[in-house]
Amino acid sequence: MSLKRSLAGIIPDDKIALLSDRYEVIGDVAIVSIPPGLEAYQADIALALISKRKNVRTVLRKSGKLEGEERIPSFEVLIGSGTITEHHEFGYRYRLDVAKVFFNSRLATERMRVTAKVMPGERVLIPFCGVGPFVIPAAARGATVVAVDWNPDAFTWLLLNLELNQVSGRVQAINDNAFRIPDLVHPDFNRVISPTPYGMDKILDTLARMVKKGGSIHFYTFKSGREIEPLQRSFRERGLTCPTYHDCGFVAPGICRYVFDLIKE
Repeated sequence: MSLKRSLAGIIPDDKIALLSDRYEVIGDVAIVSIPPGLEAYQADIALALISKRKNVRTVLRKSGKLEGEERIPSFEVLIGSGTITEHHEFGYRYRLDVAKVFFNSRLATERMRVTAKVMPGERVLIPFCGVGPFVIPAAARGATVVAVDWNPDAFTWLLLNLELNQVSGRVQAINDNAFRIPDLVHPDFNRVISPTPYGMDKILDTLARMVKKGGSIHFYTFKSGREIEPLQRSFRERGLTCPTYHDCGFVAPGICRYVFDLIKE
């Protein structure tokens, strides 16, 4: 049963149309957006979510946008007392505080698609790595990974998650600005995976210098459909070819998260 249907008779028909059936679950935490006009029913919405998803213990209302490289979200607790959880994904474990770090559980299949391309012995660079959802699968496949994130909270959870998943020996974790990567590590990576935050596309110039010829860059960015062709031209100007790309879902009206699988010529 959808969230809307479970609230039929509780929220008036003229208001329930405002509510989306979409919500995110990270570990035992559910995150929901409640539009203006439904504030009086937010406790009912939270109770319906817990009833619908038996593993959920905490319900958060998204109350602010992600900003800056740290991408820290803002939430209001509707039910529950904590924002720390453990999320399981394709056999890997991620401990995190959803109120202090960015994590998107909807990208699980996309993360596995990309990390399944990693071969043993590769040298892989992952900027904006967060708590490690790209890092850990890549390291588990036998790569040597350099993982970089500026957010000290994300970095602390990353170190814990490397231990939890027993891949610490294959990862060099760096708590620093991703734009300083050329000053921090040697280039000639076989592969770069960049879950780029909104507005930070200029990082591609830095990353293109870090990957060896014939190496791969999996570049995530936020674009409208009309921006794809100019972006493709900019890749070619940088000496990058783009065999494949696809969208990973809408993030705002007309704006999708895209991933471009690039090869350095």
